[in-house]
Formats: sequence, C-alpha cells, structure tokens
Amino acid sequence: MKLYSDLPARRLRQVAADLGVLAWVYLWVRIAQRVHDATLSLGEPGRRLQDAGAGFRGTMTDAGDAVDHLPLLEDRIAVPFRSAAGLGADFEAAGRDLVSAVDRFALLLALTVALTPIVLVLVTWLVLRSRFVRRATAAQRFVDADPDLDLFALRAMANQPMTRLARISDDPAGAWRRGDADVIRSLAVLELRDAGLRPPPVRA
Repeated sequence: MKLYSDLPARRLRQVAADLGVLAWVYLWVRIAQRVHDATLSLGEPGRRLQDAGAGFRGTMTDAGDAVDHLPLLEDRIAVPFRSAAGLGADFEAAGRDLVSAVDRFALLLALTVALTPIVLVLVTWLVLRSRFVRRATAAQRFVDADPDLDLFALRAMANQPMTRLARISDDPAGAWRRGDADVIRSLAVLELRDAGLRPPPVRA
C-alpha cells in the first residue's frame, strides 16, 4: 500500500494535510471540552437546590426525632417536622433532576460542537487520501521498466488535457504508434505525476 507520493512537493503537502487534520481534531475536542465545562455551570442552581433540600430534610428529620418521645405528646409534634422533611426531599429531588438534565445537555452540546466540524473535514480528507492510495498503489504495480510506460502513455492520451499533450508532441498518438520512446516516456510521466509516482529509471 502506497500512502505518500514519491514527489517531494506533493509528499510534503500530504504530510502537512495529515498533520493539519490532527490539529483540527485536537482543536475542536478542546473547544468541545470548554463548551461542556461552561454548560455544566448552568447546573449550579440545581446543585444548590439539592444541597438546600438535603440540609432542610436532615434538619427537620433530626428535629422530629428529637421531639418524638417527649412524655404525654407521643408523636403529635414529630409529625409536622417529618412532613416538612418530605418537602425538603422534594426540593432535593428537583435539584438532582435539574443537575442531571444539565449534564445530559452539556454532553450532547459538546458532542455536537466537536463532531460536526471534525466529521466534515475527516470525510473530505479520507475521500482524498483513499483515492490517492488506491490509485498510487494500483499504478505502482506497473512501474517496473520502460515497457510498462506504454500503459501510462495511453492513459495520458485519454486523461490529460490537450494543452499538456501538445507540449510533448504535435502528434502524440502517431508517436505512440511509431514507438517513439521519448514521447512515450514524456506522456507516461504526466500520468505518473498525477498518481504521485516517479517513472522508472531509463535503461541503457
């Protein structure tokens, strides 16, 4: 499998693109973390309500227990305190639910902030890189010697712009049919460069 071009300039661009994608992913992960932390601060009122409810419930429960066994009064005084403790429990549950809702929202928001730009760039990068790898890997199998250049010369005549072909020969097809080695090699080099490959060395 051929991951990078043989041509130094193109290989440098590919390495820079790979590093750029990694930096992009890191950047948006950090931004998502900041967004997550900032959103979690919205749950502070819920945490305060939860703490206040728990404190009130504990105070009322302790007070009810303290007066529960007073002589002659039985539990008539303890009941109101225990009822108030239930109200504190309701406040505690409401605060806990608010905190949980904020936690879920913070996670969802952070994932959305991170994944949207990361996926868009990664999909584009993967399409371009996989296209290059497939093309370069397949072409590499045929680049062994000058006779293999016929195939790339044919592909060049089919794929390359006419202006490029005209710079090589006024009649590239005729030169190919005549077996003109210089023209065939020049045509093949056009196609090989597009595939990110160097032509094989010229044999004596």
